[in-house]
Amino acid sequence: MSRRITLGFITAMVLIASGFAISFYSYSQYSNDMQRVRHTYEVVGALQNTLSLVKDVETGSRGYVITNDTTYLEPYRTGLRQLPKQLSQLRELNNETKVQQANQVQLEKLIDAKLAVTKARIGIRLADKKNFAVNKESKHQMDLLRRHVAMMVNMEQTLMDIRNRQAERSFRNTLLIIFALSLLTFLVLVISYRLLEQELLRRQENEDQLRDYEVKLKSQIRQLEASNEELERFAFVASHDLQEPLRKIQSFANLITDRYGNLFDGDSMLFMGKISNSAERMSKLIKDLLNFSRISNHQERFRTVQLSEIVQRILDDQELRIKGLNVRVEVGSLPAVEAVSSQMDHLFNNLISNALKFIRPDIRPLLRIQARPVNGGTYAGLIPDQRYVEITVEDNGIGFEEKYLEHIFKVFQRLHGKSAFEGTGIGLAICKRVVVYHHGYITAHSQPNEGTTFVVVLPESQSLQNYDRPTSAEAYSYPAG
Repeated sequence: MSRRITLGFITAMVLIASGFAISFYSYSQYSNDMQRVRHTYEVVGALQNTLSLVKDVETGSRGYVITNDTTYLEPYRTGLRQLPKQLSQLRELNNETKVQQANQVQLEKLIDAKLAVTKARIGIRLADKKNFAVNKESKHQMDLLRRHVAMMVNMEQTLMDIRNRQAERSFRNTLLIIFALSLLTFLVLVISYRLLEQELLRRQENEDQLRDYEVKLKSQIRQLEASNEELERFAFVASHDLQEPLRKIQSFANLITDRYGNLFDGDSMLFMGKISNSAERMSKLIKDLLNFSRISNHQERFRTVQLSEIVQRILDDQELRIKGLNVRVEVGSLPAVEAVSSQMDHLFNNLISNALKFIRPDIRPLLRIQARPVNGGTYAGLIPDQRYVEITVEDNGIGFEEKYLEHIFKVFQRLHGKSAFEGTGIGLAICKRVVVYHHGYITAHSQPNEGTTFVVVLPESQSLQNYDRPTSAEAYSYPAG
């Protein structure tokens, strides 16, 4: 619809511009035609003036011959003096048409012949017998001159008629074209107005619909906020209330084992151990679920966090385990970023625990943590030309096939059995949610029995992020990478 309206107004503007152009052209053409008509009048006037000067020469010479009075020679001399200038002007006027140029040459020859006869007659006296023949020749030359001038005047009048008709036809055609363009412009503007009116009506309907959606969305947001508050309270109460009976199960199982362990056979001790282990695993699962639900639900302020301090604190906490496994630890220079400190603890604690968990037997474990600055255009979904930090957590453990990459960041998704490796299947999902909350990107590169490298990309400054916090659905989504 918008393209149609734009096309309609562009068409109207083109038609209006065409009308102006045609009007200007018509005016120029009409001016040219009128100039030609005026030129014809000028040629006719010049011809008549030329003939009048020749008549003055003829009259003056005739009066002098008859009366022998030199007074009659004054118009004769005046005519002779003005004729060259008049013929030059007439020559310039007749330079547009070849026919009139040829007629101009013939006219000048006739005038020269006429003047020659007139000059000869002035020297002959009235009583001279030759005078009659000279007068007869003069009259003949004058008649030829008159007929030639009349012919040239008729030709100019014919040209004037043609040019007048051409000017009228051009003016009439121009009026018709301008009228047609005006009518088309009016129709285009009417159609464009109708389209614009429909577009405005459609937008008004969309705006009203959006307002209804906004009201519904606000209502749903309030319901979701209330539901989130209830879920948080439920999670807190559930974790607190569930932890208490689990602690009692663990305590009583340990108490029974300590007091009556000498009375149990092998199967009984195995069963009691399974009870204790299951209770402990259930307790850890509840804690992980609580941590997972709290991430992105609690809106905490971003502050400058030294990642090196966080990683070092986690390594200190894992010191006994690292020494027990004889892990080779390599930690490079880690920068400071704007982040939530507690969530960075969760992120690196899970990644480091993951590297220490999935080790290969008979191979000294390796934990390498490095960082480098990158541009946002390096990874999909990040802001191009903005500065990010790429942190890699590398190990030489059992690895996995990358076709399972999308699954490892989902809740309760495990690639190995519970008996093979401990864990609840929530750790990497927590990492994913933390990274999404910080407007970053996380992926992994791995091959079976060749180790795994987790890649975490975080913005240096959260002020560069011009989009909203991710929703819960976004936190669970993961782009294939």
